[in-house]
Amino acid sequence: MLYSEKVMDHFANPRNVGEIENADGIGEVGNAKCGDIMKMYIKVDNGVISDVKFKTFGCGAAVATSSMATEMIMGKSIDDALKLTNKAVVEALDGLPASKIHCSVLAEQALKSAIADYYKRQGVDPEPIVGKIEECEACH
Repeated sequence: MLYSEKVMDHFANPRNVGEIENADGIGEVGNAKCGDIMKMYIKVDNGVISDVKFKTFGCGAAVATSSMATEMIMGKSIDDALKLTNKAVVEALDGLPASKIHCSVLAEQALKSAIADYYKRQGVDPEPIVGKIEECEACH
């Protein structure tokens, strides 16, 4: 299994690792069964993601996709962050092996889950905005 230099870099030197105290939204996806669990924390100021951190328990690709996803949404509006797709994360990492694509899906879902949590805390139903967050197909 070959990983791109970008994947190796984000795995060896992940960006935005940790948690945010008093986060405005927290999302957790994955499960112990498939071995990948991602937790994402966001801070939102005036509709913009001013800070984002993650904690990932999983393989190198899971760490790399989490790291890249946080880099791609930092400083973006919630609306723009919601447009982030797993395909965009994979492209930004110069590709992933087919068996690791589910890691990028988890990164997208962790972000959406954190944004959904943000809306819930504001008393807003997140589903019309964020959509339904499906369970990772690889985890079934």
